[in-house]
Amino acid sequence: MNVLLIGSGGREHALAYKISESPKLTKLYCAPGNPGIEKFAELVLLDINKKREVVEFCKANNVDLVVIGPEQPLVDGLANELRKYEIPVFGPNKYAAMIEGDKSFSKELMKKYSIPTADFEVFTKNEKDKAVKYLDKTTYPTVIKASGLAAGKGVVICNSEEEAVKTIDEYFEEDIFGESGHTIVIEEFLEGEEASVFVLTDGMEYFVLPPSQDHKRALNGDQGKNTGGMGAYAPAPLITDSLMAEIKESIISPTLEAMAIEDRLFNGCLYCGLMITDEGPKVIEFNCRFGDPETQCVLPLLEGDFLKLLYSSAIGKIDQSSVNYNGGSSVCVVAASKGYPDKYEIGFGITGLDLRQDNIIVYHAGTKKIDDKVVTNGGRVLGVTSFIKENNLTLAKQIAYDALSKINFKGITYRTDIADKALK
Repeated sequence: MNVLLIGSGGREHALAYKISESPKLTKLYCAPGNPGIEKFAELVLLDINKKREVVEFCKANNVDLVVIGPEQPLVDGLANELRKYEIPVFGPNKYAAMIEGDKSFSKELMKKYSIPTADFEVFTKNEKDKAVKYLDKTTYPTVIKASGLAAGKGVVICNSEEEAVKTIDEYFEEDIFGESGHTIVIEEFLEGEEASVFVLTDGMEYFVLPPSQDHKRALNGDQGKNTGGMGAYAPAPLITDSLMAEIKESIISPTLEAMAIEDRLFNGCLYCGLMITDEGPKVIEFNCRFGDPETQCVLPLLEGDFLKLLYSSAIGKIDQSSVNYNGGSSVCVVAASKGYPDKYEIGFGITGLDLRQDNIIVYHAGTKKIDDKVVTNGGRVLGVTSFIKENNLTLAKQIAYDALSKINFKGITYRTDIADKALK
């Protein structure tokens, strides 16, 4: 089977690593890829924003499956174009991808179909006065979200009305997220602990991967600014078997059914970002793709043929027996550039990438190669990830940080408390 993987980050490195293990794989291509993915795939210079170019590549190279990693090409309709030419795709069409691409749509869907989530109101840019007035009756903290895509950074937790008004001004007047911030969701702040659940689905039947927990804030103790994610671990002990059964019954199944009823059949990975509250699990957000960095620690915990799972889902007949949880545990720690998520410098050489350890994978997220030398090329640079056969997150954390201590670049920063919530 010939496969084209779309994307260039740590998530795509994890997908490439796992797909490469499949006996069904003949050739793996990746566009645009990164220096880490290069070990598993042939990197191709494709403009993934030019849908026709991607289609022509697939035809010329007899591609049997396209796996789309990032949200932007999904929201832009790359899957629609590929399916038009009967090229199997793992990833939702643009109408289903709106579950992430338009948070106001997602929230209204949950309200309509009684899927548990935070109370909310939606406001557009020309309703700024109405939004500010709404803040008068809001309790704090409250959450303000850009409705459109904002690279995981369009969510602000406001602790006062003054802070909330400032955030609305930044979205509506200063255009910090462009059109993505011209519609906002103001919602109730949920108390509890977060978890991420990945649902691989053909639109009707589904398979749930081991639950994980992301660490969004830049600094230890969940302090600092929101980021794309500073680390993750799996499995999350917070999600017990009984709680998972409740999540399937109250959230996953109703959401997939709702999307089908709305003529937005969801085929791909539905990312359920959940808050486990005293009242039960509630949805913080849905994403239309694998999460980053959770994918990096979830996929090493699967045994079986992951490519078979993706392909069977893509053709509408998911084979739920393709993979199983192997009983292990994994911790991913993101090594970031100094200054991230704000301004940072790039182009620094990275040492320690020749690390050879059976229970460690160093995923590349923001790197590039210059004259055979790998240098930093992004805010999140690497995802140093341990995976062990035992469900022992204490040991998995120790192994991950021991490996990270052998890797360096100028301005390297990382949290030192990834997985600590699971060890309380």
